Amino acid sequence: MTSQTITAAAAGTWKLGDRTVNRIGFGTMRLPQHGEALVPDAVPRDRDQAIRVLRRAVELGVNHLDTAAFYFSPLRSANELIGRALAPYPDDLVIATKVGPGRDPSGDWLPHATPAQLRGQVEENLRQLGRDHLDVVNLRIVGTDSIADRFGALAELRDAGLVRHLGLSNIRSHHIAEAQAIAPVVCVQNMYGVGASPEQEELLRICGEQGIAFVPFYSIAGTGRTVGAPARDSGRVHAIARTHGVSTAQVRLAWTLQQGPHVLAIPGTGDLGHLAQNVAAGSLRLSEDELATLHHAAA
Repeated sequence: MTSQTITAAAAGTWKLGDRTVNRIGFGTMRLPQHGEALVPDAVPRDRDQAIRVLRRAVELGVNHLDTAAFYFSPLRSANELIGRALAPYPDDLVIATKVGPGRDPSGDWLPHATPAQLRGQVEENLRQLGRDHLDVVNLRIVGTDSIADRFGALAELRDAGLVRHLGLSNIRSHHIAEAQAIAPVVCVQNMYGVGASPEQEELLRICGEQGIAFVPFYSIAGTGRTVGAPARDSGRVHAIARTHGVSTAQVRLAWTLQQGPHVLAIPGTGDLGHLAQNVAAGSLRLSEDELATLHHAAA
């Protein structure tokens, strides 16, 4: 697979609200640092390197970025890097951010935002990105409690013109109906990939039935989560990768994308070579037997 010549268009497109995006996007969580993300003592990534990766992603046709104000390391902020690399922003670029969690300046986690605090988080993203509105804001939650008050607060910001579209992150299936009763949900971001649980599969199905984009995170990392891709992958994943002459990360991405036309992948990296491979995974087509085999592979 000549990944250098393959663009994000190879994965096909889907609509986020009224915006059409290529199904291979880019997640910025790993961009501000080397090693594990979202830890106070992370080693900052070289700014010029991070900027080159973002610009190359757009050159390769990526027009859907995932970010958050709490994606930062000492000296580096994902939103700052996006603004430095890409402003003035291309007309077709969709930047999705998320609110709810927060970190203090030292990098320690704060309690999740109350409904009243969500406006401040939205405004913080606006300032950092240098925009007067946000394309997509996802409410990220923890737990199973009602989200009505918090999602309602974001719906008010949507009505005020600060937010174009709303989504949800890290939710349970019942939260979709609760949110849809308040305002349209254009996407759901949840953990999903090879080895997905029945509950994760159910959420994927519900989103497909309702025409909601499903945007999985940790599709490559799996149970490695913020640490990154596992050092040793499943034997089944390795076997399929050898058959196609690709990396195991590309196999994981291809499998995820083939779970439905509404699935949007947002793999992240700070490496130009890995970026090209991730984008190229959008052109990899696995057979029905390979898809079935991977359903039983380890996460």
